[in-house]
Amino acid sequence: MKNMLLFLFFLFLQCIGILAQAPAQAPAPGPPPPLNVTKILDKAGQCSTFIRLLQNTQQLNEITSQLNNSNNGITMFVPTDNAFLSMKAGTLNSFTDQQKAELIQFHILPTYYSLTQFQTASNPLRTQAGGTSNREFPINITTTGSSVNITTGIVNASVSSTIYTDNQLAIYQVDQVLLPLKFFVPPAPAPAPTPIKPKKKAGSADSSTEPAVSFATSLVPNMIYKTGFLFFFFSVVFSWSL
Repeated sequence: MKNMLLFLFFLFLQCIGILAQAPAQAPAPGPPPPLNVTKILDKAGQCSTFIRLLQNTQQLNEITSQLNNSNNGITMFVPTDNAFLSMKAGTLNSFTDQQKAELIQFHILPTYYSLTQFQTASNPLRTQAGGTSNREFPINITTTGSSVNITTGIVNASVSSTIYTDNQLAIYQVDQVLLPLKFFVPPAPAPAPTPIKPKKKAGSADSSTEPAVSFATSLVPNMIYKTGFLFFFFSVVFSWSL
């Protein structure tokens, strides 16, 4: 009996040892953390001006919201600090707060594009700032080999490098600030309204009858005058003949 108890106790100790050595089950992976665009740009370097504009115009929140709630993705063109410095002095400060927000939106496409997808993109491309007409915010993108060129109507820029891409967010560095045409070219004036012709009143005489009426009114006095003259002439002649 004592041996049986010892045997069972020994088995109990072995079971405890096996359980202790068993590896703990790894927890299930959670959802990926939200993308931190500021951190990505800060790590890339030379993007401090663009980061400041993102934060001051509240566009950073818009980008985060769209990445979390849309399957279309986002493409961003980020000018370097040197690109902002190469602008004409005072240009950026001359923009209103609304224009600064539109400027940032003009650097964002509401769809993910890889570099190769730009080869088949249909121009003009719509930006976050608005539509694609000449008086809105379109851009045109062309490719030559591995080079990607961007035209706004004001500047011609090129993609210099890829900062980040993950099939949902693409961030490309560009060598110039993308300036929209709308900021510098005023819209064409609206055509002058066509003058409205006044309607003719009912019963009014047509203008085409005026010459005939005028001719008739001038003819009557002449006839009376000539008839009277002839009557006077024949009266004088008749009196002389007597």
